[in-house]
Amino acid sequence: MPTELEAKFAVEAHEPVRDRLEELHAQFIGRVLESNTIHDRPDEALRRAGCGLRVRGIEVLEGKPPSATLTFKGPIQSATFKKREELELPLTEPEGMRRLLEAIGFTEVLRFQKRRESWRLNDCRVELDEVPRLGCFVEIEGPNEHEIQAAQSALGLSAAKHIPRGYVGLLMD
Repeated sequence: MPTELEAKFAVEAHEPVRDRLEELHAQFIGRVLESNTIHDRPDEALRRAGCGLRVRGIEVLEGKPPSATLTFKGPIQSATFKKREELELPLTEPEGMRRLLEAIGFTEVLRFQKRRESWRLNDCRVELDEVPRLGCFVEIEGPNEHEIQAAQSALGLSAAKHIPRGYVGLLMD
């Protein structure tokens, strides 16, 4: 199963990071509005195992459109940044997938939206996320910790504290 490795940082505003991305000639990918639903068994087996099951719908606001996805995330592994197994499949019918999950016994435990602006900086993907009730964040996903730390430094976020929890955990708090 593929592994996701990412660092997340809270920021006051995205403008300074966006300006730095432009200075570094990072590639702008696009801007979307995501609708995320998190699903679990009635006994919360996935949550108790540290896993997650998400259906993500996408409304493209600008740029190259990503597809909607069904994502399974495994438990967080020991690493400097958040590391976990991730299996992701493209969807053409996110609402149909939500109904299918319900039909086979999964329940919706959380629904939230976020605005996401995506960039490519060297070997890393940089996401500028705005999550209602939580604020503004920068996520850097890369192939290894060294590349993530290099992107963090290049973006002027060296002193920023890494947030190991996902948006689901932060919202459920």
